[in-house]
Amino acid sequence: MVTRVKSPKEIAAMRESGRLLATVLTTLKEALQPGISTKDLSEIAKRELRNTGGTPTFLGYYGFPDILCVSINNEVVHGIPSDKTIIKDGDLVSMDFGVTYDGMITDSAITAIAGNVKDPKHARLVRDTQAALNSGIAAAHNGCKVGDIAHAVESSLDKKYGIVRDLVGHGVGHELHEEPNIPNYGKAGTGMKLVTGMTIAIEPMVTLGSHKVYTDDDAWTVLTYDGSRAAHFEHTILITETGAEILTSI
Repeated sequence: MVTRVKSPKEIAAMRESGRLLATVLTTLKEALQPGISTKDLSEIAKRELRNTGGTPTFLGYYGFPDILCVSINNEVVHGIPSDKTIIKDGDLVSMDFGVTYDGMITDSAITAIAGNVKDPKHARLVRDTQAALNSGIAAAHNGCKVGDIAHAVESSLDKKYGIVRDLVGHGVGHELHEEPNIPNYGKAGTGMKLVTGMTIAIEPMVTLGSHKVYTDDDAWTVLTYDGSRAAHFEHTILITETGAEILTSI
C-alpha cells in the first residue's frame, strides 16, 4: 500500500510506538559488550517491551523467526539472533527493531561498536552513516520529493563508501513496509511528493567497500559482497509543514 496521511490518533499511536522502540534500542546499546550473544540481545528487547502495550513487529513477518535483527561486521541487515553467535571486542553490531502500538508501526536501527574500537575507519563509518541519516531527515518537509531525501543522504557521504542500493527506506505506519521506497541515492526533485502527515523510514546502509550485497543461505541475512564492514541507521519520521519530527526517539 502507498503510505497515506495519518490521522491525529494514528500519529499519537506512532509517537508512543516510537518512544517504546527508542527505549528498547537505548537499552540494547547499553547492554552491548563483548561476550554477549545476539540471542541475549533479543531476550533483552523482549523483556524491555513486555507489559508496555507494544508488540514486536518483526516476529513472523514473511516468516522472520525473531523479534530483533542483529547484524555483525560484514552483515548489513536482517541477521537472525542466535545463542551461538557471540559478539567479540571491536565488532560492529547493527540492531534493527520494530514496534506495533495500537495498530501503528515504527521502525528504527542503530549501529554501535562492542568494546574497544579496533580500527578508526570503523568508528568513522558509524559516525558518517548516522550523519547521513540526519542529512536525509533534514531534507524532509511538506512538499519535498523522495529524491530530495535520497540526494541528501548520498551527497553527505564520501565517495570512498559504498551505499547499498538493493535495500532502501520506505513508508511505514499501517504496515511495516509501505510505498514509496526511500533510496539512499538519487536525484533531487524526483520521485513522489511527500506531504504533511505522511510517515516514512529513512535508513542508510553504508559499507567500507562495494555497494553490492548478497543474501546468506539462511534466506535472511544480507552481507556485503566483498566482506567489507557495514553500518546501518534508521529513524521513522513524520513529515510536517516545516520539516520532520523524529518519532523513534526518547
